[in-house]
Amino acid sequence: MSDLKTQLTLHEGLRYELYECPSGKLTIGVGRNIEDRGISPDEADLMLENDINIAQNELRQRVGVFDQLTDTRKRVLIDMVFNMGITRFMTFQKMLGALAKSDYQKAAAEMLDSKWARQVHSRADSLAEMMKRG
Repeated sequence: MSDLKTQLTLHEGLRYELYECPSGKLTIGVGRNIEDRGISPDEADLMLENDINIAQNELRQRVGVFDQLTDTRKRVLIDMVFNMGITRFMTFQKMLGALAKSDYQKAAAEMLDSKWARQVHSRADSLAEMMKRG
């Protein structure tokens, strides 16, 4: 199998971002035609796990109180980073300041007082409630 994988990688190439193959199909990886084949449930789950780990690691590096939060509050922050990315998340300075002071009511209020909350509606409401309750 490893010889076949090496051969296919050589012939197809390996690309980590979507591209258009010569036949005009959106493709990724080693010639995976996303338009016609999509991904399997196992692949979707693996990508989700990887993305969760990335978000969690970014938060650990950039939010000093992250590891002191309850699991529920960690989930809130991971969900937000998953949704908007770490760069945009880090613009929530008032929320982050409230977290640093363990003022979870204010952190929740700051979450809701944002363009993000107006865009994601019930997701923000749910996450703010989780932030309050811990």
